[in-house]
Amino acid sequence: MKVEQIYTGCLAQGAYYIESNGEAAIIDPLREVHPYIAKAERNNATIKYVFETHFHADFVSGHLDLSKKTGAPIVYGPTAKPAFDAHIAKDGEEFRIGNITIKALHTPGHTMESTCYLLKDENGKETALFSGDTLFIGDVGRPDLAQKVVADLTQEKLAGHLFDSLRNKIMPLSDDIIVYPAHGAGSACGKNMSKETTDTLGHQKETNYALRANMTKEEFIKEVTTGLTAPPAYFPLNVLMNIQGYESIDAVLARGQQALSPDAFETAANETGALILDTRDPQVFAKGFIPNSVNIGIDGSFAPWVGAMIPDIKHQILIIAETGREEEVITRLARVGYDNTIGYLKGGFDSWKIAGKEIDQIKSVEADELATIMQKEPVHILDVRKTSEYQSEHMIGAENAPLDFINDSMSGIDKNKTYYVHCAGGYRSMIFNSILRARGFDNLIDVKGGFKAIKESRKIAISDYVCPSTLL
Repeated sequence: MKVEQIYTGCLAQGAYYIESNGEAAIIDPLREVHPYIAKAERNNATIKYVFETHFHADFVSGHLDLSKKTGAPIVYGPTAKPAFDAHIAKDGEEFRIGNITIKALHTPGHTMESTCYLLKDENGKETALFSGDTLFIGDVGRPDLAQKVVADLTQEKLAGHLFDSLRNKIMPLSDDIIVYPAHGAGSACGKNMSKETTDTLGHQKETNYALRANMTKEEFIKEVTTGLTAPPAYFPLNVLMNIQGYESIDAVLARGQQALSPDAFETAANETGALILDTRDPQVFAKGFIPNSVNIGIDGSFAPWVGAMIPDIKHQILIIAETGREEEVITRLARVGYDNTIGYLKGGFDSWKIAGKEIDQIKSVEADELATIMQKEPVHILDVRKTSEYQSEHMIGAENAPLDFINDSMSGIDKNKTYYVHCAGGYRSMIFNSILRARGFDNLIDVKGGFKAIKESRKIAISDYVCPSTLL
């Protein structure tokens, strides 16, 4: 028997490859399915099932392409109603994979169709639980997402279902079972998940606040719903794609990998109104970029921030990337439903410069330089981290303008004033600066290295630390 967690840091997402005696199953696959097929082929195994724990909100699953390419049926839990052929498992239904068994446990709460899959080894021993978004390491799935898609649901009703699912289906299981969740720290599907991506169920019973044995349902509902903020706007759109179906990743890649000369790129931008998305390193971007382009660096939490910053998943997109990384960018956009990339700048930004076309820049300063400026004159500071981060610890006098709610944040910014902008490490602040720059704000200066560099400088006053109750 083989169990492999295939973890994708950008989405903080865990997919799973399970194999026994020449047969394999995939749980919660990502959009690009070739790696799963290649792995099975290398092991001389046949993919027999594609299991889905629920209709995902934070990414578009690869279930349709994987099923079409392998012939393996897609399996959902009870109450799921996809718009395509799928096997809807009964609660407690078992599936054979080689010499092992996977049992469906219906665990509504995160969503109504949420289902965990319990693995029994060759001897019939229960050894692992693929818990989807029902149970995370250190947390449980937030109960406010399905209400955006299903009528007559409230987060309190869903939290009540989740309480019952955990107590009746999961907590009675053996302490030595290994928990394999769908997400870890950094995902917006929970409030405060651990950085660990697996654990024993017994340890979770001891340490996970939501599994306290003496907790009442009312206490659970209150604790699970406290601290929730609005989910990213693209979540319900991804849910609908997962329910209704989507275009093959092969077609998305073919359309997006159109290499455009600087002239053709400029023409396409002007004629289509496509968003120009620059995926280079933030500080490289700051030194020179195409006017009105938006920077979301590929080497960071790329897909979630694309989803949070670009409200229309059908918007056409033109890409600027490091040479050789164009396909990676298009693939990672497609993971969260942004399928309308229509081309990329051949030769990258250097070709744009060589062509003598207009460029723009964003000024950046080091933390020490900011400290020197602050000694000479009053300054305006924008902290674009999440509100929970700001409340935990911040520069004295800084104003919180969370990137997550950029439209609200920008309403309080005076175009006639100069602002120094920082986040935790410099990634989010450049997203913020580039978007506002494209909207006509040319008075924003980026602080290199963000709050981390500010603290390390020890030259700027910081508020006392307060432990955050949530990381949302």
